Amino acid sequence: MKDLSLRQLRGLVAFADSGSVTAAADALGISQPAASMLLRQLEQELGVPLVERRGRGAGLSDAGRALLPHARAVLDELRRAEETLSRRAGGAAGQLHLGVVPTANYFAPRMLTEFARREPGVGFKLSVGRRDEILAMLKEHRLDIAIAGYPPGEAEVEAESFARHPHCIVASPAHPLAQARRIAWTTLRDEPFIFREAGSATRLFLEHLLQAQSLQVNVTLELAGNETVKQAVMAGMGISFMSAHAIQVELDAGRLVVLDVVGMPKWLDWCFLQRRNQALGGLNARFRQFVVERGAELAACRSL
Repeated sequence: MKDLSLRQLRGLVAFADSGSVTAAADALGISQPAASMLLRQLEQELGVPLVERRGRGAGLSDAGRALLPHARAVLDELRRAEETLSRRAGGAAGQLHLGVVPTANYFAPRMLTEFARREPGVGFKLSVGRRDEILAMLKEHRLDIAIAGYPPGEAEVEAESFARHPHCIVASPAHPLAQARRIAWTTLRDEPFIFREAGSATRLFLEHLLQAQSLQVNVTLELAGNETVKQAVMAGMGISFMSAHAIQVELDAGRLVVLDVVGMPKWLDWCFLQRRNQALGGLNARFRQFVVERGAELAACRSL
């Protein structure tokens, strides 16, 4: 049995997350020589190099990358055990670390605020990333729970639907079609369309819908992120397909309108995600139950 210490595993994780020994030392609150020593001790204990030089920098070796998810899992289990014991002793409620895709960030803070009413003293950390990034964080034990759309079948996560996710086609209030009713998809053929960046879940959804309509549209701009797309649409540069969650403020302010296209809005599901074959406990389990009970209400779009 190898005599691995938690400090050594924390050193490995800090190095992987920060990208350098100096930054890892800062994250751990120790000196750079002490951080280097932790990594060397771990390498000596295992008998394999965990760090390798890459040009002027350094990164994890193949062995280091193989060990990393196990180190995260050990530290994650320890954190949960500490939170359980602290709660039983009447201590702090613990910290909830939730991962969300960018569009869910429009309602996630409201959801966390309401959950805090049930759990006085709980702390929160909210990580926002694209779906593939969130799934990777779950796999690598950097997250226990997340909110996103339904994951691909090969993802090693369990998904539980809790709310509907509407998407619509939006335009500037000055657009000629802003007041039109029952707009046919073919009417949009020659309209300047603003697309999200390649790989975006919103773009993939739109491309699927256009394929179902056997329709090619005039893509004049490709922009990254909801906020950038909204600014372009409000400026009259074209129309776009967006999550209704991302446009609530602009609809209320009259700066955007939803075009009345036949068959719209289109809907996806919001899902609560966790790693497959790993039961949630403590704070995470209670948050999951909260999402099941009140998620549909708190994620509902006010204006559509």
